[in-house]
Amino acid sequence: MTDYFEFYGLPLSFNPDTAFIKQKFYEFCKKYHPDFYINESDEKQAEVLELSTINNKAYQVLSDSQKRLHYVLELKGLLKEGENYVLPQSFLMEMMDINEALMDLQFDPDAVKLENLKKDVEKVEQGLSKEILLLTDSFEDKTTVEQDNILLVVKDLYYRTKYLLRLQESIAKASH
Repeated sequence: MTDYFEFYGLPLSFNPDTAFIKQKFYEFCKKYHPDFYINESDEKQAEVLELSTINNKAYQVLSDSQKRLHYVLELKGLLKEGENYVLPQSFLMEMMDINEALMDLQFDPDAVKLENLKKDVEKVEQGLSKEILLLTDSFEDKTTVEQDNILLVVKDLYYRTKYLLRLQESIAKASH
């Protein structure tokens, strides 16, 4: 896996300098533009195309807070493909109530109840986002042990957020 932070010469961070990321992106767009290498060997052209692709992916990931969060956890080996992460029972119980309310609304539509459910889920999601921000805000200033602990908590919050996003999609479908 290519380290996009390293590619842009940045330290690993949940909150990197977005202006610097944009600056590096444009700099590398010029530097690795395939048109400038049209007279080079096939190997060189393939290398430049690869670097151009990495630049585009790095920019997409590092300039989007959600993608960046996922990427940092993945880079640190905390997200595994097909992982069956077990969310805390207390969270699942809370979500079960919301799921039951959503199922009830499918059989007995009620715009007011649906709107309240939507607001409840948004409130939980905002709380998770706030928690993630508090944990990741000074991540770089922490010791390695503290960072490892923060990463484990952020992973849990990440999976809770993913769960909520699926719930929000279900609520959006119920709205139509």
